[in-house]
Amino acid sequence: MPVPLYQAKADFFRTLGHPVRIRVLELLQGGPLAVRDLLAATDVGAPGLSQQLAVLRRAGIVSATREGSTVVYALGSADVAELLGAARRILTDVIAGQGELLAELRETRPERLT
Repeated sequence: MPVPLYQAKADFFRTLGHPVRIRVLELLQGGPLAVRDLLAATDVGAPGLSQQLAVLRRAGIVSATREGSTVVYALGSADVAELLGAARRILTDVIAGQGELLAELRETRPERLT
């Protein structure tokens, strides 16, 4: 029985649901990077990074190629960068809305109870 589309989407977003994976995808937006470069740019050890890269690779979100003894990772699709950009725009709007609410709360004084 095929997986419903909504389930496949939920699985996809679950795959993205880790800070290290998001950081790796952000870094790869600038172009392919060797594992050593990803390690230098993230605050995670080699085993942890390897585990997160494997999750992204299995999902087809990143691709890996070997250049001699070096493994280089790249985004599997330009659509991933577009998705990250959309997430940034959504978060910007959400945070801006929260900032407006916070400003309103600071300006409004509670009425005195009598």
